[in-house]
Amino acid sequence: MSEDVTGKLNQLLNEEKWTRATLSAYTANNFHELDQLLETGRGADAEAEMLEVCEAHLEHAGNSIVALYVSGLISLSRRIVDDSNLIILVNIFVDNTKWNIVEYLCERILEYGENKFALRTLADSYVSKDEAEKSFHVLERLIKVDLEDADTAKALADHRLAADDIDGALEYYKKALHRYINRRSYTHIKDTWDTVIELQPDDLEGLLQIHAKVVNVLGGERAVSLLEALYPHYKEAGNWESAAHILKKILSHDPRNQAARSEIIDVYRQRYADHSHLDEYIELSHLGQSWKNVHEAIADFEKHISFDEGNYVFHRTFGLGRIKSIADDQFTIDFLKKRGHGMSLKMAVASLQILTRDHIWVLRATMPREELTAKVKEDHSWALRTIIRSFDNSADMKRVKAVLVPRILTPGEWTKWSTTARRLLKTDPQFGNVGDKLDQFSVRETPITFEEKTFNKFRAEKDFFHRLQALEDFLEHGEPHSEYLPEMVQYFASLLRPEIGSVAPEQAIASFLIVDRLSASHPHLDPGQTNSFVDLFADVTELETLYEVIDGSGMAKQLLQHIRNDVPGWPPLFSRVFLHSPSRAPIDALEAAKESETVQALIRTVVDDYREHRAPFVWLVRNESDGGWLESAGVLREKVMIGMIHLLDITSRDIGNKRLPQVNRKLNRQIHDYLFKEEILTAFLADADQDSTERIYTLVEDVRELDPSIKIRIRQRVKERFPDLQFSDEEEIDRVRLGLLVTRAGYELKQRELRHIIESEIPENSKEIGLALQKGDLRENAEYKAALEKQEQLKNSVSRLQEDLQNAQIFDLEEASDGEISFGTRVALTNVETSDTEEYVILGPWESDPGRNIISYLSPLGAELWSHRRNDELQFSINEKSFHYRIDKIDKIGTFQPEEVAAAT
Repeated sequence: MSEDVTGKLNQLLNEEKWTRATLSAYTANNFHELDQLLETGRGADAEAEMLEVCEAHLEHAGNSIVALYVSGLISLSRRIVDDSNLIILVNIFVDNTKWNIVEYLCERILEYGENKFALRTLADSYVSKDEAEKSFHVLERLIKVDLEDADTAKALADHRLAADDIDGALEYYKKALHRYINRRSYTHIKDTWDTVIELQPDDLEGLLQIHAKVVNVLGGERAVSLLEALYPHYKEAGNWESAAHILKKILSHDPRNQAARSEIIDVYRQRYADHSHLDEYIELSHLGQSWKNVHEAIADFEKHISFDEGNYVFHRTFGLGRIKSIADDQFTIDFLKKRGHGMSLKMAVASLQILTRDHIWVLRATMPREELTAKVKEDHSWALRTIIRSFDNSADMKRVKAVLVPRILTPGEWTKWSTTARRLLKTDPQFGNVGDKLDQFSVRETPITFEEKTFNKFRAEKDFFHRLQALEDFLEHGEPHSEYLPEMVQYFASLLRPEIGSVAPEQAIASFLIVDRLSASHPHLDPGQTNSFVDLFADVTELETLYEVIDGSGMAKQLLQHIRNDVPGWPPLFSRVFLHSPSRAPIDALEAAKESETVQALIRTVVDDYREHRAPFVWLVRNESDGGWLESAGVLREKVMIGMIHLLDITSRDIGNKRLPQVNRKLNRQIHDYLFKEEILTAFLADADQDSTERIYTLVEDVRELDPSIKIRIRQRVKERFPDLQFSDEEEIDRVRLGLLVTRAGYELKQRELRHIIESEIPENSKEIGLALQKGDLRENAEYKAALEKQEQLKNSVSRLQEDLQNAQIFDLEEASDGEISFGTRVALTNVETSDTEEYVILGPWESDPGRNIISYLSPLGAELWSHRRNDELQFSINEKSFHYRIDKIDKIGTFQPEEVAAAT
């Protein structure tokens, strides 16, 4: 079949050469025939041979239409970057003004993805055919992939403006602005800036963001003229606050700008025209004197002008107050803590902070608490805006919490409220970050796009992997054709250049993975020649550390795929990865490659040395139901149970000895849940023989930190299957130390008892000893001896209570189950012999009160009842007395107060 295709291709090439067909004879139908040949070749898997034939033909016939077309499209389909043959082909027809064919060729190229050359040529083709509107549609596609083309963006903006599409025009003018800034083309920047402020002058924050970028690229002096062009709009609109802000920006770049200094005085006169001391404060601050530093003069004036009758103020000692009156340079202020307090102007300026009427401190003092709390709970956005603006439009979550808790929200209410607040700060366009401070938030007058917010976060981050996470957030939620994306990608691409020098291997590999992924999905972001994966991987000395870091970035599967494809002898590397960071990916990859022997060897290594490979062993056991790996490796279930119980004991001991407590707590919890919460151990014992059961139960009893109630339950199950089995702890089980499972109320009662001894009885005893000492001869001083004896008793009581509290485990009664008799349940029994009914509440030794039928789960009766279910019949003996009960009902008791024992029964 492939011979037929290549034969047909050679025939076409020869016909082209022999007939010397002119370009004028070519039509789109000629290329349709070639498309059919390509489709046939693809089906016959003959593309490689066809490409070889065409390349050989082009060596002596460089302008062969057939060879250029066929080789070019095959290269595109195989994602070969070189598209030079198609470019040559298109230009041949452009030079001969065969626009229909040019259009056809460009569309064929674009079927394989957006291509700058094809888009630009297609747009030119439409212009040549007087189809301008089609041309603009193509140019809109072009600027999404050609992120350096500023002129096209501006042309699109002009087109939208001519069509009265102001919003669309602004979008493209701003794209053009960013691109002109990157090109450092000041003339184009200034021209486009003037157009933008003519169309949207009120977007002050957005314009200042662009201005800041100009400052970074061209410097502050060049950027002053942009602000000078913006200022007149705000002056004419009477927006004195924004006008002053712009002038202060101008003066920050050009402090000696006398025109701006004069303008700001005029702006202040307009803004504070009703202030009773305006002229005096202008004079005091020396705003009009060139010898005074302009920034110091502005700061002095704004500090003075904020003092006026009726304004709220804050003093570190007196708290919130309000200016009652001003006479000359004397202030009278009504503080909440001190009415009618007098203060000089100099003292007021130095010690008072002026607060706006909507400052959160003012609202806390003037608004009813219930009303303010309801408002904060109801409108998170309003609360955040109010608080952030209260502190010079800059606040972090610590500041927000300090304001709200506990004056407005309780700590419990804060936990829920803050979750929503953090989400708003991250996603709501009205909130932005303050400069490069990621934990400081500001309120934007005009919304900030998610893309801009995320890009600002990306730039501010110093940590490599935090930057990587910012890029991932951008890709998940942002616009992929945003102006900001290329700059973010370029950062990672720069770390892959052969000339870049030393880069940490995990950063280099992570950069390669993200750039490789993005280049595949967005070809226009392909940075070109960089170090290969093999070259980068050769520098990796700690594979386990690399995998752990990459896994935390969510790219573990991509890493494993490249190792498998590019690194010879990869299976042992996957085994190393699993032993360090157990997960499904490396095992799945090994199984997919039919490396079953490697998988089984890995499993046997983990099981045989489970003490060394704790995390992989626990992971394998917990995921066995899905993979069946342990069974396929011939591992016995009893061996698994023994390993898990042993590790439960080892991790408990290590937690007590503070050895890797976080790691061991996690493993201990996983093992505990697997064995007892999921009842895997109970299920195993239900089928195990007596010898295996005895071995397993002995191991369970040896786990010192295991809750005795679990041991009792396991023992009960074992006794049901093997009634004659003897336990070494039959007598000891009733003497288990007190204070194991307790209710919260019981725990708090013990705490109060301890505090009473320490805070009341011990100080009282010390006084008794002191008084006894004053009576002289200690040998005959009975009061002194009695006081010393009491002191010893109190010390023993404190020691005992502290130990009890330390060993206690608080049980949440809401979590009790009514499926079986356990801690926190009420059980109704029928005495089968007498038909009498009895009712008991099962709690712990601290709450036990047999007189009211509240019994401990550690008592003989409690131990016999434990873990049995409704309708079970029990026969047992306690102290040689026989009992025969039927369980009628089991309920949760819900709550319990030791002071109200009767109510519980």
